[in-house]
Amino acid sequence: MSDTNLHPSIQEFRQFVQQHPKLIQEVRQNQAGWQPYYEKWVLLGEEDPSWQAYKNGQNAKIETETETETEIEAEQTEKESEETGKEMFNKVMGMANQLDLQKLQGHIHHLNGALENIKQLIGQYQGVKQQFPSKKKTPTFFHKD
Repeated sequence: MSDTNLHPSIQEFRQFVQQHPKLIQEVRQNQAGWQPYYEKWVLLGEEDPSWQAYKNGQNAKIETETETETEIEAEQTEKESEETGKEMFNKVMGMANQLDLQKLQGHIHHLNGALENIKQLIGQYQGVKQQFPSKKKTPTFFHKD
């Protein structure tokens, strides 16, 4: 059967296998057949990281170096975020040290007084509401003349 008579996806899989020579070796050693690998290829696609183990030596080295560079960049980003977190913590601690506790206590006292006044107003309003129960309104129907 020639390559031109094959389904396009099978032709693509053949090209994929040519780029992954270790896959050929594994199939020959295990004598499992191509069907499971083809199904995995169809489901996962060519870009899945699981195929990296089957690439030839040079491509695998290049991709390993790229992955290492990515890991280094991630570590640097993590260190930078830790430093930023430490800076923010230091700023908060500096602000806490400058805080005057006497003034803060005075503000809390005034706020507490205001809340008490609001509580009394609400109590008075509820008392007035209980003295004068609301009348139930009957629905009004408007008629056209």
